Amino acid sequence: MQIEVVTLFPALIAQALDYGVLGRAVQRALLRVGTEDPRAHTTDVHRTVDDRPYGGGPGMVLKPEPLCAAIHAAAARLPAGSPRIALGPAGELLTQAKVRELARLPGLLLVAGRYEGIDERALEMAVDRELSIGDYVLSGGELPALVLIDALARLQPGALGDERSSLEESFSAGWLDWPHYTRPETFEGRRVPAVLTSGDHAAIGRWRARQGLGRTWLRRPELIGRAPVDAARAPRQRELLEEFLQERAGVTEPRK
Repeated sequence: MQIEVVTLFPALIAQALDYGVLGRAVQRALLRVGTEDPRAHTTDVHRTVDDRPYGGGPGMVLKPEPLCAAIHAAAARLPAGSPRIALGPAGELLTQAKVRELARLPGLLLVAGRYEGIDERALEMAVDRELSIGDYVLSGGELPALVLIDALARLQPGALGDERSSLEESFSAGWLDWPHYTRPETFEGRRVPAVLTSGDHAAIGRWRARQGLGRTWLRRPELIGRAPVDAARAPRQRELLEEFLQERAGVTEPRK
C-alpha cells in the first residue's frame, strides 16, 4: 500500500516510520509512505502557507493555493483509486471497520491540517473525504495521520509476527478485547485465572469470549448494539454475556 501525507512537518511523519510494527511494515516494503510539503508550492520569499481568516477571529488558516498544489503533486504519485482524505474534527469518526475498508485500497492521500483550519475551498476542491480520530483538539493533523497509518500497517499481510493478532484485537469483531496475562503466575497476591493455565483450549476460548463481551458491556455498552451480529452466533453470544453477568453480584440484565 502506498500513502502520501501532505504536511507542513514532513520530518514528524518520517521519524515515526522507524519504530514497531509500522517500521517493520515499511522495512518489508509492505507499506510506502511519502510526504509533500505545501511550502514547496509557495511563490513568495517568505514561503507563506497561511493567512488571517476572513471575518476576523483568532488564529491563521491554511491558504488554498499551496495546499491544493501539494495535494495534486502527491496524488500524481499514487495509483488510481487512491482517495484524498483530510484529518480534522469535522470528519466521520475513524473506526476499525473504516480502517479495514481503507486497507483494501491501493493507496491513500492524507492531508494534515494546521493552525485554525484549512480554507474551505481547498476541502471542497481537492479532498474526497474527512476523518476524525476523536472529539478533542490537537495542534495539527500529523498525529491523526500517523494513527491511521499505524492502524493500516497492522492490516498489511506480513506486518505482524502472528497474523491472528489483527483478527483477535479489540474492535476486530466490534467489541473490546479480553484481559491478558503473562508470567509470573502470581504477582503481589494476584493469580492468573485458573482457566488460562488449564490447557483446555475450548474452555479458554469460551472464557476469553465471555470476558470480551462482558468488558464491552461494562465499559463501552454502546458498542453492543453497534457491532455486526452473525445470526448463527447471536444465541451463543447472549449466553456468554449472561454467564458473565451472573458472575457479577447484583447485575442481572445487560444494558439496552
